[in-house]
Amino acid sequence: MNKLINGSVLLGGNKKFDVFGFLYRYGTIIVTILAIVYFSVSIEHWFTFGNVTNIFRSVSIVCLIALAMTMSLTVDGFDLSTAATASFAAVIAAKIMIIWQLHPMLAVLLPIAVGCMIGLVNSFLIIKLGISDMLATLSMMFVITGVSITFQQGSAIYNYMPMLEGGVAPGLMSEGFKAIGQKELFEIPIPVFIMLAIAILVHVFLNWTKYGRFLYMTGGNVEAARLSGIPTSKYRTLAYVLSGAIAALAGVVLCARLGSGEVDSAGPYLMDAVAAAYIGFSVLGAGKPNAFGTLLGALLVGILMNGLVMMSFPYYSQNIVKGVVLILGLGLTYYKKKG
Repeated sequence: MNKLINGSVLLGGNKKFDVFGFLYRYGTIIVTILAIVYFSVSIEHWFTFGNVTNIFRSVSIVCLIALAMTMSLTVDGFDLSTAATASFAAVIAAKIMIIWQLHPMLAVLLPIAVGCMIGLVNSFLIIKLGISDMLATLSMMFVITGVSITFQQGSAIYNYMPMLEGGVAPGLMSEGFKAIGQKELFEIPIPVFIMLAIAILVHVFLNWTKYGRFLYMTGGNVEAARLSGIPTSKYRTLAYVLSGAIAALAGVVLCARLGSGEVDSAGPYLMDAVAAAYIGFSVLGAGKPNAFGTLLGALLVGILMNGLVMMSFPYYSQNIVKGVVLILGLGLTYYKKKG
Protein backbone atom coordinates (compact mmCIF):
# COMPACT_ATOMS: atom_id res chain seq x y z
CA MET A 1 0.00 0.00 0.00
CA ASN A 2 1.34 3.44 -0.95
CA LYS A 3 2.16 5.85 1.94
CA LEU A 4 2.40 9.65 2.00
CA ILE A 5 5.65 10.70 3.73
CA ASN A 6 6.88 14.35 3.77
CA GLY A 7 4.95 15.26 0.67
CA SER A 8 6.07 12.12 -1.20
CA VAL A 9 4.17 8.92 -1.94
CA LEU A 10 6.20 5.81 -1.16
CA LEU A 11 5.61 3.38 -4.02
CA GLY A 12 6.50 -0.22 -4.34
CA GLY A 13 10.23 -0.99 -4.52
CA ASN A 14 10.99 1.99 -2.20
CA LYS A 15 10.44 4.38 -5.09
CA LYS A 16 9.15 7.83 -4.10
CA PHE A 17 6.73 10.01 -6.01
CA ASP A 18 7.12 13.67 -5.01
CA VAL A 19 3.51 14.96 -4.91
CA PHE A 20 4.42 18.59 -4.25
CA GLY A 21 7.20 18.46 -6.81
CA PHE A 22 4.73 17.19 -9.40
CA LEU A 23 2.17 19.89 -8.51
CA TYR A 24 4.94 22.49 -8.48
CA ARG A 25 5.90 21.64 -12.05
CA TYR A 26 2.53 20.87 -13.58
CA GLY A 27 -0.11 22.28 -11.18
CA THR A 28 -0.85 25.43 -13.19
CA ILE A 29 -1.05 23.51 -16.46
CA ILE A 30 -3.34 20.89 -14.88
CA VAL A 31 -5.63 23.61 -13.45
CA THR A 32 -5.75 25.29 -16.87
CA ILE A 33 -6.67 22.03 -18.61
CA LEU A 34 -9.29 21.20 -15.94
CA ALA A 35 -10.83 24.68 -16.32
CA ILE A 36 -11.03 24.23 -20.09
CA VAL A 37 -12.62 20.80 -19.75
CA TYR A 38 -15.07 21.99 -17.08
CA PHE A 39 -16.26 25.05 -19.00
CA SER A 40 -16.42 23.09 -22.27
CA VAL A 41 -18.74 20.54 -20.66
CA SER A 42 -20.76 23.00 -18.56
CA ILE A 43 -21.30 25.81 -21.09
CA GLU A 44 -22.73 25.27 -24.52
CA HIS A 45 -20.63 26.82 -27.30
CA TRP A 46 -17.84 27.76 -24.84
CA PHE A 47 -15.09 25.88 -26.65
CA THR A 48 -15.56 27.52 -30.03
CA PHE A 49 -13.03 29.28 -32.22
CA GLY A 50 -14.82 32.58 -31.68
CA ASN A 51 -14.79 32.34 -27.89
CA VAL A 52 -11.21 31.07 -27.71
CA THR A 53 -9.99 33.99 -29.83
CA ASN A 54 -12.09 36.28 -27.64
CA ILE A 55 -10.25 34.97 -24.55
CA PHE A 56 -6.87 35.54 -26.21
CA ARG A 57 -7.95 39.04 -27.24
CA SER A 58 -9.19 39.85 -23.72
CA VAL A 59 -5.90 38.81 -22.08
CA SER A 60 -3.60 40.48 -24.62
CA ILE A 61 -3.34 43.80 -22.72
CA VAL A 62 -3.12 42.05 -19.34
CA CYS A 63 -0.37 39.79 -20.65
CA LEU A 64 1.66 42.68 -22.07
CA ILE A 65 1.48 44.56 -18.75
CA ALA A 66 2.36 41.33 -16.92
CA LEU A 67 5.37 40.81 -19.22
CA ALA A 68 6.48 44.35 -18.37
CA MET A 69 6.19 43.46 -14.69
CA THR A 70 8.09 40.22 -15.34
CA MET A 71 11.12 42.22 -16.50
CA SER A 72 11.34 44.03 -13.16
CA LEU A 73 10.79 40.78 -11.27
CA THR A 74 13.86 39.24 -12.91
CA VAL A 75 16.08 41.59 -10.88
CA ASP A 76 14.04 40.92 -7.73
CA GLY A 77 12.23 44.22 -8.20
CA PHE A 78 8.60 45.13 -8.66
CA ASP A 79 7.10 47.73 -10.97
CA LEU A 80 3.69 48.91 -9.81
CA SER A 81 3.69 51.77 -12.32
CA THR A 82 3.23 49.55 -15.40
CA ALA A 83 -0.55 50.06 -15.74
CA ALA A 84 -0.23 53.82 -15.18
CA THR A 85 2.54 53.92 -17.81
CA ALA A 86 0.24 52.08 -20.25
CA SER A 87 -2.60 54.55 -19.57
CA PHE A 88 -0.28 57.52 -20.08
CA ALA A 89 1.03 56.02 -23.32
CA ALA A 90 -2.54 55.62 -24.59
CA VAL A 91 -3.28 59.30 -23.86
CA ILE A 92 -0.06 60.43 -25.57
CA ALA A 93 -0.75 58.29 -28.66
CA ALA A 94 -4.26 59.71 -29.02
CA LYS A 95 -3.11 63.29 -28.47
CA ILE A 96 -0.38 62.98 -31.11
CA MET A 97 -2.90 62.10 -33.81
CA ILE A 98 -6.11 63.86 -32.75
CA ILE A 99 -4.85 67.07 -31.18
CA TRP A 100 -1.37 67.59 -32.64
CA GLN A 101 -2.14 65.98 -36.05
CA LEU A 102 1.24 64.25 -36.28
CA HIS A 103 2.14 61.06 -38.16
CA PRO A 104 0.70 57.82 -36.70
CA MET A 105 4.18 56.32 -36.54
CA LEU A 106 5.04 58.91 -33.90
CA ALA A 107 1.96 57.75 -31.98
CA VAL A 108 3.69 54.38 -31.63
CA LEU A 109 7.31 55.44 -31.11
CA LEU A 110 6.94 58.48 -28.84
CA PRO A 111 4.84 56.72 -26.12
CA ILE A 112 7.37 53.85 -26.05
CA ALA A 113 10.19 56.41 -25.65
CA VAL A 114 8.24 58.00 -22.77
CA GLY A 115 7.82 54.52 -21.24
CA CYS A 116 11.61 54.05 -21.36
CA MET A 117 12.10 57.42 -19.62
CA ILE A 118 9.65 56.42 -16.88
CA GLY A 119 11.71 53.25 -16.42
CA LEU A 120 14.87 55.36 -16.13
CA VAL A 121 13.27 57.54 -13.44
CA ASN A 122 12.10 54.44 -11.57
CA SER A 123 15.60 52.96 -11.64
CA PHE A 124 17.09 56.27 -10.44
CA LEU A 125 14.71 56.34 -7.47
CA ILE A 126 15.40 52.71 -6.61
CA ILE A 127 19.12 52.38 -7.31
CA LYS A 128 20.53 55.85 -6.67
CA LEU A 129 18.18 57.09 -3.92
CA GLY A 130 17.68 53.69 -2.32
CA ILE A 131 13.88 53.85 -2.18
CA SER A 132 12.30 50.40 -2.09
CA ASP A 133 11.01 49.28 -5.47
CA MET A 134 7.44 48.97 -4.22
CA LEU A 135 7.32 52.50 -2.78
CA ALA A 136 9.24 54.11 -5.66
CA THR A 137 6.97 52.64 -8.36
CA LEU A 138 3.86 53.26 -6.26
CA SER A 139 4.85 56.93 -6.06
CA MET A 140 5.56 56.95 -9.78
CA MET A 141 2.13 55.42 -10.41
CA PHE A 142 0.48 58.37 -8.65
CA VAL A 143 2.70 60.89 -10.45
CA ILE A 144 2.02 59.42 -13.91
CA THR A 145 -1.73 59.19 -13.27
CA GLY A 146 -1.78 62.81 -12.10
CA VAL A 147 0.27 63.98 -15.09
CA SER A 148 -1.98 62.00 -17.42
CA ILE A 149 -5.11 63.68 -16.00
CA THR A 150 -3.47 67.12 -16.08
CA PHE A 151 -2.20 66.49 -19.61
CA GLN A 152 -5.75 66.31 -20.93
CA GLN A 153 -7.75 68.03 -18.18
CA GLY A 154 -9.16 64.66 -17.13
CA SER A 155 -11.10 63.96 -20.31
CA ALA A 156 -10.65 61.24 -22.92
CA ILE A 157 -9.24 62.04 -26.37
CA TYR A 158 -11.31 60.82 -29.32
CA ASN A 159 -12.28 61.79 -32.84
CA TYR A 160 -14.39 64.95 -33.10
CA MET A 161 -14.10 65.60 -29.36
CA PRO A 162 -15.25 69.10 -28.34
CA MET A 163 -12.42 71.47 -27.46
CA LEU A 164 -12.43 73.82 -24.48
CA GLU A 165 -11.72 76.78 -26.75
CA GLY A 166 -14.64 75.83 -28.98
CA GLY A 167 -15.07 73.65 -32.05
CA VAL A 168 -13.91 70.05 -32.34
CA ALA A 169 -10.51 68.34 -32.33
CA PRO A 170 -8.72 69.05 -35.62
CA GLY A 171 -7.23 65.62 -36.23
CA LEU A 172 -8.40 62.01 -36.52
CA MET A 173 -7.04 58.74 -35.23
CA SER A 174 -5.80 57.00 -38.36
CA GLU A 175 -7.44 53.79 -39.52
CA GLY A 176 -4.02 52.20 -39.88
CA PHE A 177 -3.27 52.88 -36.23
CA LYS A 178 -6.64 51.56 -35.07
CA ALA A 179 -5.98 48.37 -37.06
CA ILE A 180 -3.30 47.51 -34.47
CA GLY A 181 -6.02 46.93 -31.89
CA GLN A 182 -9.15 46.22 -33.90
CA LYS A 183 -8.31 44.26 -37.07
CA GLU A 184 -7.79 40.55 -37.50
CA LEU A 185 -5.31 38.47 -39.45
CA PHE A 186 -6.44 34.94 -40.41
CA GLU A 187 -9.47 35.59 -38.16
CA ILE A 188 -7.15 36.12 -35.18
CA PRO A 189 -7.04 39.60 -33.56
CA ILE A 190 -3.78 41.46 -34.21
CA PRO A 191 -3.28 42.19 -30.45
CA VAL A 192 -2.94 38.41 -29.99
CA PHE A 193 -0.05 38.32 -32.49
CA ILE A 194 1.58 41.27 -30.70
CA MET A 195 1.17 39.55 -27.31
CA LEU A 196 2.69 36.28 -28.59
CA ALA A 197 5.54 38.09 -30.37
CA ILE A 198 6.51 40.03 -27.23
CA ALA A 199 6.25 36.89 -25.08
CA ILE A 200 8.59 35.05 -27.47
CA LEU A 201 11.03 37.99 -27.58
CA VAL A 202 11.10 38.24 -23.77
CA HIS A 203 11.59 34.47 -23.47
CA VAL A 204 14.49 34.49 -25.96
CA PHE A 205 16.04 37.57 -24.33
CA LEU A 206 15.87 36.14 -20.81
CA ASN A 207 16.97 32.60 -21.60
CA TRP A 208 19.18 32.73 -24.66
CA THR A 209 21.21 35.91 -24.21
CA LYS A 210 23.88 36.81 -21.67
CA TYR A 211 21.90 39.93 -20.78
CA GLY A 212 18.96 37.82 -19.68
CA ARG A 213 21.18 35.50 -17.66
CA PHE A 214 22.82 38.50 -15.98
CA LEU A 215 19.35 39.84 -15.10
CA TYR A 216 18.48 36.54 -13.43
CA MET A 217 21.85 36.43 -11.63
CA THR A 218 21.30 39.98 -10.37
CA GLY A 219 17.85 39.06 -9.13
CA GLY A 220 19.05 35.79 -7.56
CA ASN A 221 21.81 37.35 -5.44
CA VAL A 222 22.81 40.92 -6.20
CA GLU A 223 25.93 40.80 -4.01
CA ALA A 224 27.19 37.57 -5.58
CA ALA A 225 26.46 38.96 -9.04
CA ARG A 226 28.42 42.12 -8.23
CA LEU A 227 31.39 40.10 -6.96
CA SER A 228 31.25 38.11 -10.20
CA GLY A 229 31.87 41.29 -12.13
CA ILE A 230 28.33 41.94 -13.31
CA PRO A 231 27.43 45.67 -13.33
CA THR A 232 24.26 45.09 -11.33
CA SER A 233 23.10 48.72 -11.35
CA LYS A 234 23.25 48.73 -15.13
CA TYR A 235 21.17 45.56 -15.39
CA ARG A 236 18.63 46.71 -12.82
CA THR A 237 18.26 49.91 -14.86
CA LEU A 238 17.85 47.84 -18.03
CA ALA A 239 15.07 45.79 -16.41
CA TYR A 240 13.05 48.88 -15.46
CA VAL A 241 13.60 50.54 -18.86
CA LEU A 242 12.35 47.40 -20.65
CA SER A 243 9.44 47.24 -18.23
CA GLY A 244 8.46 50.81 -19.13
CA ALA A 245 8.83 50.14 -22.87
CA ILE A 246 6.63 47.02 -22.84
CA ALA A 247 4.04 48.73 -20.63
CA ALA A 248 3.92 51.67 -23.05
CA LEU A 249 3.45 49.27 -25.96
CA ALA A 250 0.48 47.80 -24.08
CA GLY A 251 -0.93 51.34 -23.84
CA VAL A 252 -0.50 51.89 -27.60
CA VAL A 253 -2.36 48.65 -28.35
CA LEU A 254 -5.07 49.59 -25.84
CA CYS A 255 -5.48 53.04 -27.44
CA ALA A 256 -5.82 51.45 -30.88
CA ARG A 257 -8.34 48.94 -29.56
CA LEU A 258 -10.50 51.58 -27.87
CA GLY A 259 -10.08 54.15 -30.63
CA SER A 260 -9.44 56.76 -27.96
CA GLY A 261 -6.99 57.76 -25.26
CA GLU A 262 -8.66 57.47 -21.88
CA VAL A 263 -7.16 58.48 -18.55
CA ASP A 264 -6.36 55.42 -16.39
CA SER A 265 -7.76 53.09 -19.08
CA ALA A 266 -5.21 50.41 -18.14
CA GLY A 267 -5.75 50.74 -14.38
CA PRO A 268 -8.24 47.84 -14.14
CA TYR A 269 -5.64 45.48 -15.68
CA LEU A 270 -3.04 45.99 -12.93
CA MET A 271 -4.16 43.34 -10.44
CA ASP A 272 -4.77 40.73 -13.14
CA ALA A 273 -1.28 41.43 -14.48
CA VAL A 274 0.25 41.01 -11.01
CA ALA A 275 -1.59 37.68 -10.64
CA ALA A 276 -0.46 36.49 -14.08
CA ALA A 277 3.19 37.36 -13.45
CA TYR A 278 3.27 35.57 -10.08
CA ILE A 279 1.26 32.54 -11.23
CA GLY A 280 3.97 32.20 -13.89
CA PHE A 281 6.55 31.44 -11.17
CA SER A 282 5.05 27.98 -10.65
CA VAL A 283 4.68 26.96 -14.31
CA LEU A 284 6.90 23.94 -15.07
CA GLY A 285 8.65 24.46 -11.73
CA ALA A 286 10.51 27.55 -12.95
CA GLY A 287 10.46 29.19 -9.51
CA LYS A 288 11.35 32.51 -11.12
CA PRO A 289 9.75 35.11 -13.39
CA ASN A 290 9.52 33.85 -16.95
CA ALA A 291 7.69 34.82 -20.11
CA PHE A 292 6.03 31.46 -20.82
CA GLY A 293 4.71 31.23 -17.26
CA THR A 294 3.40 34.80 -17.41
CA LEU A 295 1.62 34.05 -20.70
CA LEU A 296 0.05 30.92 -19.25
CA GLY A 297 -0.87 32.80 -16.05
CA ALA A 298 -2.66 35.48 -18.09
CA LEU A 299 -4.49 32.83 -20.11
CA LEU A 300 -5.55 31.00 -16.94
CA VAL A 301 -6.97 34.23 -15.47
CA GLY A 302 -8.70 34.97 -18.78
CA ILE A 303 -10.19 31.47 -19.08
CA LEU A 304 -11.52 31.58 -15.52
CA MET A 305 -13.04 35.05 -15.92
CA ASN A 306 -14.57 34.22 -19.31
CA GLY A 307 -16.10 30.99 -18.04
CA LEU A 308 -17.41 32.56 -14.82
CA VAL A 309 -18.99 35.45 -16.73
CA MET A 310 -20.70 33.03 -19.13
CA MET A 311 -21.97 31.07 -16.11
CA SER A 312 -23.39 34.33 -14.70
CA PHE A 313 -21.09 34.07 -11.67
CA PRO A 314 -21.47 37.31 -9.62
CA TYR A 315 -18.85 39.82 -10.76
CA TYR A 316 -18.20 40.90 -7.19
CA SER A 317 -17.11 37.36 -6.32
CA GLN A 318 -14.77 36.80 -9.26
CA ASN A 319 -11.81 38.29 -7.38
CA ILE A 320 -12.17 35.45 -4.87
CA VAL A 321 -11.39 32.96 -7.64
CA LYS A 322 -8.40 34.99 -8.82
CA GLY A 323 -7.11 35.23 -5.26
CA VAL A 324 -7.46 31.50 -4.62
CA VAL A 325 -5.62 30.62 -7.86
CA LEU A 326 -2.83 33.07 -6.98
CA ILE A 327 -2.54 31.65 -3.45
CA LEU A 328 -2.28 28.11 -4.82
CA GLY A 329 0.41 29.13 -7.32
CA LEU A 330 2.43 31.09 -4.78
CA GLY A 331 1.89 28.45 -2.11
CA LEU A 332 3.43 25.75 -4.28
CA THR A 333 6.30 28.03 -5.33
CA TYR A 334 7.30 29.13 -1.85
CA TYR A 335 6.71 25.71 -0.27
CA LYS A 336 9.09 24.18 -2.78
CA LYS A 337 11.69 26.92 -2.24
CA LYS A 338 11.42 26.42 1.50
CA GLY A 339 11.93 22.70 1.05
